[in-house]
Amino acid sequence: MLKLALVATSTIFLFSGCFNQNVKEEWTSFIYPDKENTKRSMKSGVYATLNECKEASLNKLKSLGLEGDYICGLNCTFNEEMKTEVCKKMAK
Repeated sequence: MLKLALVATSTIFLFSGCFNQNVKEEWTSFIYPDKENTKRSMKSGVYATLNECKEASLNKLKSLGLEGDYICGLNCTFNEEMKTEVCKKMAK
C-alpha cells in the first residue's frame, strides 16, 4: 500500500511539472522616466519573452531621450483594490 501511494504521488508530481509548462508567459515593460522616482512609471507594451521586453524597454527610453530605468513584469494583472499592476515576478 505504501509503495502504491509513493508511486501515485511521484506520478502526479511528474505530470504536474509537464502540464505547468503550457502556461503562457507575457512580460510587461514598465518605464521609469526618472530612475530616482520609481513611483512614476509608464506601461510600455507586453512581450512574449523577457529578452524582447528588455530590448523594447531600452529602445523606448532611447527614443524618448531619457536616462531613466525599466523593469519587466511576468504575467501582470491589474489589482482593482490596490489600483496597480501586480506581477508574478519582476526582472531586469
